[in-house]
Amino acid sequence: MEKIGLNKIRESYLKFFESKKHLRLESFSLVPKNDNSLLLINAGMAPLKPYFTGLKTPPSKRVTTCQKCVRTGDIENVGKTSRHGTFFEMLGNFSFGDYFKEEIIPWAWEYITEVLKLPKDKIFVTIYLDDDEAYDIWTKKTDVDPKKIFRLGKEDNFWEHGQGPCGPCSEMHYDRGAGEIKSSEDFIKASDEDKIVEFWNLVFTQFDRDENGNYNKLENPNIDTGMGLERIATIMQDVHTIFEVDTIKNILDRVSNMCGAKYGKDKGKDVSLRIVTDHIRSITFMISDGILPSNEGRGYVLRRLLRRAARHGKTLGMNKSFLYELTDTVIENSYENYPELKEKKDYIKKIIKLEEERFDETIDAGMQILNDYIVEMEKSKSKILSGENAFKLYDTYGFPVELTEEILEEKGIKVDKDGFNKEMKKQRERARSAREETTYMGKEDTVIDKISLDINTKFCGYNSLEMDSKVSIIVKDEKFVDTLKKGEEGVILTEKTPFYAEMGGQVGDTGVIYGEGFKLEVLDCKKNISGKIIHFVKVLDGIISKDSKVTLKVDEERRNSIGKNHTATHILHAALKVVLGDHVKQSGSYVNEERLRFDFSHFEALNGEELKKVEILVNKEIMKANKVNTKVMDVDEAKEEGAIALFDNKYKDEVRVVSVGDFSKELCGGTHIANAGEIGLFKIISETGVAAGIRRIEAITGIKSIEYIEERNLLIKNISDTLKCSDGEIEVKLQNQISEIKEKDKIINELKSKLASGSEDDILNNTKEIKGIKVTFGKVNDVDGNALRELGDKIRNKIGEGLVVLGSECNGKVNFVAMATKEAVSKGIHCGKIIKEVASIAGGGGGGRPDMAQAGGKKPEKIEEALNTVESIVESLVK
Repeated sequence: MEKIGLNKIRESYLKFFESKKHLRLESFSLVPKNDNSLLLINAGMAPLKPYFTGLKTPPSKRVTTCQKCVRTGDIENVGKTSRHGTFFEMLGNFSFGDYFKEEIIPWAWEYITEVLKLPKDKIFVTIYLDDDEAYDIWTKKTDVDPKKIFRLGKEDNFWEHGQGPCGPCSEMHYDRGAGEIKSSEDFIKASDEDKIVEFWNLVFTQFDRDENGNYNKLENPNIDTGMGLERIATIMQDVHTIFEVDTIKNILDRVSNMCGAKYGKDKGKDVSLRIVTDHIRSITFMISDGILPSNEGRGYVLRRLLRRAARHGKTLGMNKSFLYELTDTVIENSYENYPELKEKKDYIKKIIKLEEERFDETIDAGMQILNDYIVEMEKSKSKILSGENAFKLYDTYGFPVELTEEILEEKGIKVDKDGFNKEMKKQRERARSAREETTYMGKEDTVIDKISLDINTKFCGYNSLEMDSKVSIIVKDEKFVDTLKKGEEGVILTEKTPFYAEMGGQVGDTGVIYGEGFKLEVLDCKKNISGKIIHFVKVLDGIISKDSKVTLKVDEERRNSIGKNHTATHILHAALKVVLGDHVKQSGSYVNEERLRFDFSHFEALNGEELKKVEILVNKEIMKANKVNTKVMDVDEAKEEGAIALFDNKYKDEVRVVSVGDFSKELCGGTHIANAGEIGLFKIISETGVAAGIRRIEAITGIKSIEYIEERNLLIKNISDTLKCSDGEIEVKLQNQISEIKEKDKIINELKSKLASGSEDDILNNTKEIKGIKVTFGKVNDVDGNALRELGDKIRNKIGEGLVVLGSECNGKVNFVAMATKEAVSKGIHCGKIIKEVASIAGGGGGGRPDMAQAGGKKPEKIEEALNTVESIVESLVK
């Protein structure tokens, strides 16, 4: 059997099914489209779900793909086993109501025995118990040995996820030394021992399971197959782990060389080497698909993988950023099939390096805190880290709780996950409101998504804002209905519409729909999963019925304001490239009637001079009053003309190109103004960072810009009136006042310090000795935090060996400070613990190191009561 490389296997598979008249589609993004319930694409068929459910028309009835996937459900096993990985590629061929078992079974056998040339005597086949049809095809249309076909039950060979499409499966398995297999029981035992390895699953989607559990035959059954590319590569290369497959081994070898750790010599280091190797593949592909590190959703998965890999790099002796360098090896081994990796290489490396550096800044501090927790738990013989402390590590030091768990596991300590989850509740609720990770089938389809493919709405709103049409569908409360009455809200579809549906960052249109005896307000306009334009409406008067003749009228003033802002984003994008460089790429936008928001790739904040240049350049282009031209052309022609692609047109034959003079040319499906001069004026109101390597500009145009400038002018006038000076003298006047305030603050602080020093003797006279430690505490009045620390430091130096705890009220605020000498700390004193207890009585909290800690409070009247607890706290600490 010839050993074939992973990339060659992928290409051979796709070419084979192209020869069977399948359309080869590029891998979909790891970010699911139109499905917030699914965190990441984690199965080959997941992006194709709308085609299987009939909600969307496929580009061909026969499709083949190699889909990149990420799964983190078994992350704790990654590195510890030979086969678990977070990133993998899934080969698949699909039929949407076209061919079925008669075709796919012989094709599958042809591919594995004639193209891959797997030995026939090494192949086992499993089918569902009752699937006689599949058995007959295997035995009559292939030359597989019937003795190597086994019938298995629902758990192994029937695919279903609740209600909906489902069906039996037929799987192919490879013999890795199972010996003689005579029965299903022998087969299952050998599979459990990894002596037989499953590598290709053919799913025959022929039933529709209803709410009562009945299996109804589908009129047009489907085929959905999946073969893990890494899995088949281990077979073709005669290796036993995915980390020995050529492209993955190249990455592992690079990690080994960088760390100076030879693979196969140390089990602990091997785990770390495998984790880094696997995770850098996921990290690289996720960033390439636009995911950025964050504390929620997909960004959290990315950050967790990156920090887990960085942490294991440290165990291998890598004390500096190194993951970003590994990206080169990942890209070298994958760019031929995923050219976008090479195009985005510098960007991917920059994001990884920034996140690594950020993690390095926090991990040392976090590790110190975690080590302190471990010491405390070992002293108290506790085996559980509190949820509060685990959350503090996560929230303050950027430690994913999984990383904390992993480190503690080595010490035999667990984390109180219930306590941690309580602390995380608010953040988790926010994340859940945006998306919920489900099975790879994603969210349940809504009624709106189930509108028949035969019903459509033609968009005619580029050149017309008012037109007549007819109502084709009405939806209310997740049900198809015939009418909507006054006061009711619902959704309607019409045969044609001038209303633009929300897309590409542009909000949907609003306006009215009216007819004989009724009037509706259009609250919003969106598209469903298959791209149908749906109007969200409220009936203002009368009753609207299905098939009613209607007039649709878009709010013209609002549409024009949106158009000004949208055209301005195109000009802004081009201006940013001129001022900052060609690396600038759009990574998000939002356009409504009030303002525009534009996110773009850049690695540092824009300084004042750069912002000024961008704003001037945009306004110069506006003043040229160039026409805004739109032209429909094919994709290749658009590329030749240099149009920048801003939205997913991957499988469209024709695209819409929007040009503003010779300055900007982009693919765009949105609405625009006719002439750039209509924008009037462009004004940037903010520039901020939204993620590592991503900046955001917010701006306004037209009347909003003029209103903004007028507000600023009025503010300047009010300031000059208050300062009793002219506009030109404001800066000098303010600098003089600031200098005066600073001088007065200095005098006040000196007086406060003297006042506090006057209390030294009184406080020292209260010094007591507790278990061999001098302890002094007391209250001083009208002393702020800085002066209180200075006073505490002086008293600590005077008592020689001991503890001082002070409290003060200043401007209604309560301050506490605790300071201890080294000798006192060595005897058990811990200022952080003392101050925490003391401050809690005064309605506050805080903490700190064993030798110094600070805290605040909300109840000035409780200061003396709080200080009086110092003696008992010291008694409990010093053994």
